Amino acid sequence: MSSQSYIIDTNIIIGLEDNHTVKPAYSTFSSLAAKHKIDVLVHEAARDDINRDKNVIRRNISLSKLEKFQEIGKVKGLTKVDLEKEYGPLSKHNDVVDARLLNAVKIGAADFLVTQDQGLHDRAQKHSTDLSRRVLFVADAAQLLQSTYEPKEVPIRNVADVSAHTINVEDTFFDSLRDGYGRETFNQWWKDKCVKGRRPCWVVYDNDQLAGLIVRKDESGDDTDASQKLKRILKICTFKVCPEKRGVKLGELLLKQAFWYAQSNDYDLAYLTTYAEQDALINLLEYYGFEHTSTKGDGELIYERRFSNAKLATSEGQNVFDADRLNYPRFVTTDNVRAFGIPIKEDYHDILYPDLRNAVQSDLFKDAAENGVMKRPGNTIRKVYLCRAPSKLAEPGSILFFYKSKSSEPPSQAMTAVAILEEVALANSTKELMQLTGGRSVYSESELQGWRADEKPVKVINYLLVGYIDPPIELQELRERKVVTGKNPPQSIYELRGEKLTSLLQRINLGFEV
Repeated sequence: MSSQSYIIDTNIIIGLEDNHTVKPAYSTFSSLAAKHKIDVLVHEAARDDINRDKNVIRRNISLSKLEKFQEIGKVKGLTKVDLEKEYGPLSKHNDVVDARLLNAVKIGAADFLVTQDQGLHDRAQKHSTDLSRRVLFVADAAQLLQSTYEPKEVPIRNVADVSAHTINVEDTFFDSLRDGYGRETFNQWWKDKCVKGRRPCWVVYDNDQLAGLIVRKDESGDDTDASQKLKRILKICTFKVCPEKRGVKLGELLLKQAFWYAQSNDYDLAYLTTYAEQDALINLLEYYGFEHTSTKGDGELIYERRFSNAKLATSEGQNVFDADRLNYPRFVTTDNVRAFGIPIKEDYHDILYPDLRNAVQSDLFKDAAENGVMKRPGNTIRKVYLCRAPSKLAEPGSILFFYKSKSSEPPSQAMTAVAILEEVALANSTKELMQLTGGRSVYSESELQGWRADEKPVKVINYLLVGYIDPPIELQELRERKVVTGKNPPQSIYELRGEKLTSLLQRINLGFEV
């Protein structure tokens, strides 16, 4: 029996059990859960919610669907007042249900909550990072099951920069856009604006099928829909990910591409338009600093993000990590921010940073294979690294420099990547390890079990990748810069202070002043 358990929200039950065609992410989650004997649970509070439905026939049908699942009871004596103290204002009956679902996960009655309700995700985010990590969209839950129990290839190619004319507009990938704008309207726009305008695009393919796309355009303050009329503007004309591919973090992957491009090319602003129902996209944009600045007459929302190459500092009352994520990929480097070097072995370096892997041949453990195909979504922004290094690290927002140890493939013995610490936690069991890495894990269940966390705690380091060091700082240069002073580089996490840190920051050149 698996150690994982999932509570499913009412909207997931509907997605699995109504009389419509089941969406791929729902069916994948359901089939994998059944195959691997995963506990899929419903909460007693969901039954209470359904019982409030005044339509007797519909109510009875909905209640009958609950019988297919194990039920978790409510905590006796836990009042609405108690829940509000923990999870914020609960003005509606449904809010109380949401709070009870979150509480069940918090107290350990289940490992994860699966819901499509953006409000529930927001409430979890406001409560804590740990709780937010354990509240998943169904695509994320399906991908977590897949990566944990079936570590097969996820053949996602690296982001390619192509011209719009090379993309087949009749691809079913565009069907939802045609439905929204009208088939003729969308196809004509693509022909007139994208193909004839030779608009550049970032694309991700899955087995030669288009899975993710950004169409971009350069604008200036004299000709833009952005509310901030700045000099150099990057318009994201189209940002779309195949719904069934969201679980492999393609939206985050494409957004990373846009962020790094805008920062490296001295843009002042990036913006895009979307609609209010695009909850997942909006939540992702807002997490990294996009703000809703205006609304068009048809209800289309404009989201904008400023970019700068100036040195970053925190605002009044703002902590360092929040300043970093809202201004990503810039980060704060003031005197009170500490920095650390983290040695990492080749195998795990290749999992976390497949962009840097230059394999001669494929390997069952590696994340890159022939033609740049990756097994797992390792090249996103938010990552997790496991180790048993004795260092306690420091506060969120601390700077992390990853050092790739001696390797069979280049780069070898070199500083390769820079990151920002989000959180450090200790896992004392495989179950805790699974919970703490959930949502951004690149580790299979057998790999997690191999850590034997119940025998010796494992350090779980959550962080944001902010950039690669190009070219990597090899060992000889690290010695010349006196970052490495001993005969051999450190084998465990070590702090970088004073001139060592200053020398590294001057060298990394990520497109902004540090």
